[in-house]
Amino acid sequence: MTDLVSFTWLHDGVSLLLTPALLCLLAACAVAIAEAGIAAGERFYGLSKLAANSNTAQVQAIARRRLERADLLSRIPPMLGLMATIIPLGPGLAALGQGDPAKLASAVTVAFDATVLGLVAGIGGLVIGKLRRRWYEELLESLEAGELAA
Repeated sequence: MTDLVSFTWLHDGVSLLLTPALLCLLAACAVAIAEAGIAAGERFYGLSKLAANSNTAQVQAIARRRLERADLLSRIPPMLGLMATIIPLGPGLAALGQGDPAKLASAVTVAFDATVLGLVAGIGGLVIGKLRRRWYEELLESLEAGELAA
């Protein structure tokens, strides 16, 4: 029968992923804030400039790139948040089994913080993506109506 101790390398390897996941979550929150600023500028200045100087194909290409960024931002951080939630819980539960509830409390705190960071960045990406999708659809409709009228 396989001894559980022989799988400590797996736990050690997975534990190494916690810090990069948390750093990626912090970066994703920063990207969500930056994307919100870009989207605001896009809405109040960029779309009108784009409509005046572009054709439909160019607007579609720009929209595709910007929507892909928002879609990635809405999907990846929640997954990283889940990953960074689960990783510290294993050692925390093991510590509880050894009579150390303080270590479990610390692990649960990290887990909840990671969940919140992932959700904040993901919600930001979702909102930005939905707004951009609507803005670009309206812009493309108006460009196509103008091309048909010409």
